[in-house]
Amino acid sequence: MAIEVNGKTYETDEEGYLVDLNEWNEDVAKLLAEQENVNMTDQHWEVVNFLREYYNEFQIAPAVRVLTKAIGKKLGADKGNSQYLYELFPYGPAKQACKIAGLPKPTGCV
Repeated sequence: MAIEVNGKTYETDEEGYLVDLNEWNEDVAKLLAEQENVNMTDQHWEVVNFLREYYNEFQIAPAVRVLTKAIGKKLGADKGNSQYLYELFPYGPAKQACKIAGLPKPTGCV
C-alpha cells in the first residue's frame, strides 16, 4: 500500500503504518491523522513528538501503559493518564498516535 503527499509516494504496510520511518514529515502525519479522523491540535503534536523522541532513544514504540507513565513524567500528571490520551486518540493512544508519528505499531497492540 502507499499514500501520496505533495506528489511524493510513501510506502505503508497493510495497516497504514509507514514502512520507512525516515520518510516521515509533518505533512505525512497530517494525512495519516486525516485518515484516522484525528484533527491535529497542539496537544496531539505534543504526544506525536514525544513518541518520536521516545522511539529515537529506545528504538521501540511504547505500549499504552509505558506511554502513559512516560508522558506523565515529561508533560505532567494531567496529561499522563489514559483518559486524556484516549480523548486525543480514541482508537488507542499508542496504536493511533504511533501511526501518525510514522512509527511501527507498538508491540502488544492488536
